[in-house]
Amino acid sequence: MPLVSERMSRVMPSATSAVLNLAAQLSEEGKDIISLGAGEPDFETPLHIKDAAIKAIHDGFTKYTAIDGCADLKNAIQEKFQRDNNLKYSHDEILVSSGAKQTLFNLCIGLLSKDDEAIIPSPYWVSYPDMVRVADGKPIIIKTGIEDDFKITSEQLKQNITKKTKLIFLNSPSNPTGSCYSKDELIELSKVLINYPKIIIAVDDIYEKIYWGKTPFYSLATVAPELKNQIVTINGVSKCYAMTGWRIGYAGGPKEIIRAMKTIQSQSTGNPCSISQIAAIAALNGDQSCIQEMNVAYQDRNNFLVEALNTIPGFECKKADGAFYAFPKAIDAIIQKGLRDDVALVGLILKETGVAMVPGTPFGAPGYIRLSFACSKEDLIEAIDRIKRILI
Repeated sequence: MPLVSERMSRVMPSATSAVLNLAAQLSEEGKDIISLGAGEPDFETPLHIKDAAIKAIHDGFTKYTAIDGCADLKNAIQEKFQRDNNLKYSHDEILVSSGAKQTLFNLCIGLLSKDDEAIIPSPYWVSYPDMVRVADGKPIIIKTGIEDDFKITSEQLKQNITKKTKLIFLNSPSNPTGSCYSKDELIELSKVLINYPKIIIAVDDIYEKIYWGKTPFYSLATVAPELKNQIVTINGVSKCYAMTGWRIGYAGGPKEIIRAMKTIQSQSTGNPCSISQIAAIAALNGDQSCIQEMNVAYQDRNNFLVEALNTIPGFECKKADGAFYAFPKAIDAIIQKGLRDDVALVGLILKETGVAMVPGTPFGAPGYIRLSFACSKEDLIEAIDRIKRILI
């Protein structure tokens, strides 16, 4: 009899964590490593946010809070949704969790039953399919590529909906591609979804603010208010405020679903960190100029990295609309080096050059690789120079 549950045979460890662990191990062994694997801003958390947290500690805000987040943070989230997305949520339609990842996990556990289907466009964030599997659901993958700008069409969506479809994931701007759905594209998808009122749409907007596309950012519920009762809008402070370690994510959605997510959370972590909640209030209510300062750097790095990658034989890359990733197609480079796949290419580059990246296969995109530009421009320049030494 196995020691672990049957469920564990369906779940894989995080691919990004595996790469980061290997890079850290090589670094400890004395190898000069440049890590382009982490989806984590290289900027410091803004000072006014740190100061708010320090004050909260001294003020004794160190006890349990409400399981689903304190009232003041929910007020700030209400104002954020109204200000940025023209969405109105009551307190019982909002859940605060220990990161957007927990928010999404709560949703899958609270919503899915055995054999329920969840549609996931690929490339996807690596955790989506495994969250669905843990919840006994079945991931249904819609494949896209660089030629599609990594976005599904309304026809593709319609073709993949069945009687078992319970959940659809929509991540924009995307991890790992940086592509973002336009207002018109979201409207076309909504024309399909309005015909399926029992399907819930998980709208993952965690990279909403890390965006420099040619048209304004839109969330699905903003452009299709008729779908609001089907949408759970997920966001957080980790990426845009450089607060990854603070672990605060949140969601707005239908009361019944939020209540189920809260119940799951009550039996797992309980309330999110009290001090981090105060920091999140300062982030959401405070000076937002820090976001633009970071975006200027991200866009500059994106422009450099994409142009540089496109000079390497066997790579094809498009500029992102947001997030902080480049996602080149590397099939020709794999063939040229006589390698079996993207995993082998990433391993070769790490071993020979000390540049750590993540293969595309765990994102549902074999033949691609993901490079994070949430690092210094100097590191990117050096990384490209090292990659060129073995691929040119």
